[in-house]
Amino acid sequence: MVRITEELVRQRAEHNNCEIFSLEEISLHQQNIERLEHLDRWCRDLKILYLQNNLIPRIENVSKLKKLEYLNLALNNIEKIENLEGCEDLQKLDLTVNFIGELSSIKTLKNNIHLKELFLVGNPCTDFQGYRQFVVATLHQLKFLDSKEISRSERIQALQNYSEAEKQIEEQEQAYLLKRREEKEKAQRRQREKQEKKREKQKKHNLGFDEQGFYSTEREKPQEGTEYYDLVIEDDEDEEEERAFWEEPVPHTPEARLEAHRFVEEKRMGKENREQIKKEKPPRTLITPEGRVLNVNEPKLPFSLEDDEENNWFILDLSVYRHLDTSLLDVDVQPTYVRVTVKGKVFQLVLPAEVKPDNSSARRSQTTGHLVINLPKAKEIMVANQKASTPEKPPGTNKLRRNLQRNERTQKLEVDPSKYSFPDVTNIVQKREQMSQGPLMFHHQHVMDAKNISAGFDDNPEVPPLI
Repeated sequence: MVRITEELVRQRAEHNNCEIFSLEEISLHQQNIERLEHLDRWCRDLKILYLQNNLIPRIENVSKLKKLEYLNLALNNIEKIENLEGCEDLQKLDLTVNFIGELSSIKTLKNNIHLKELFLVGNPCTDFQGYRQFVVATLHQLKFLDSKEISRSERIQALQNYSEAEKQIEEQEQAYLLKRREEKEKAQRRQREKQEKKREKQKKHNLGFDEQGFYSTEREKPQEGTEYYDLVIEDDEDEEEERAFWEEPVPHTPEARLEAHRFVEEKRMGKENREQIKKEKPPRTLITPEGRVLNVNEPKLPFSLEDDEENNWFILDLSVYRHLDTSLLDVDVQPTYVRVTVKGKVFQLVLPAEVKPDNSSARRSQTTGHLVINLPKAKEIMVANQKASTPEKPPGTNKLRRNLQRNERTQKLEVDPSKYSFPDVTNIVQKREQMSQGPLMFHHQHVMDAKNISAGFDDNPEVPPLI
């Protein structure tokens, strides 16, 4: 059952900043509301109220709306006019296409002295003989009935024949009410039969049998614990049942309208549940209970795994979508496998050899958007250089060999001094003792001839020499 809630009223009061205490107009049409309530307490200042195309069976909880001027209850399940005496300012009442057969109930509108327009088109009471004359004579304040203006002459004539029209309406009303009681009983029996049939069908489905009592070849009973399971009504059976429901002739009654609404809602809910079940897939097995890692490619992306022996690592190139946000990617590298989650879908690949997860790196290509993951191998492999045909030698061997070869090529020049005379150049520059008192100062000691030194000469080293 859909009811009027405060949240619903606030949503419909957007034009009033979602305030409901000062609300003057609200539209609650096509909400499948099955009861009229709360509005007389929440919205005391209402002047216009739209409630058309719902499933309201009775007029109630509006008597405190003193300022209400227009009430629209068209296309509902109302069978009687009542509880509108408190709506003192009511000027327009729309009850089009309801199930009002108790026409005498319009007498309750006599107290609504400001009522000018009344709409009863599409109700069973409009088929009564003398219907218009009875309404015009009963409600003197009316100006329009079913969008047709009431003339003065029509009112005078209706008042003259009022007693006869009232008796005629009463007889037809009693016949209609008797017919309605029979329709209600028939609808109740029909509803009980459908519920019983539905329970039996549900019981057979739970047991896994079809109508003949055997397992269906097209629908096998699911194993316990699996997420996929058959629904009560399969798609083909659903279409057949729906066709039979709409082709079955039913009377135009509130019960039939309510049953049709609930049937449509049930089918809609069942369809949504089936679509949801189809969308929901069981969790994919990534690692078996025995611990074996499986190869999985849920996003169905092209990829390549290259073994780079020169650098001793694996290179995984995953062709993710070029414009995919990197935040939607999650990379998990393990010693024996790598797992990449792309928008919630898992890509998992078992590696040919163990790798070092801590030294692995992942990057996106700026041109293609591919995800490139470098996976260094855990075992280091010495790879021989194909260009070198001789085994490797110690680093100092080549240097020693080059030195020996250079020494062998060096030749010394020998000169016989008896044959050639060369000036002695070894004593061109006299050797001088250097006495250093620092890194930048040098003092040269002058050599003096011993003959020129007198007998009384006292050599004091602290006295500077004479130039």
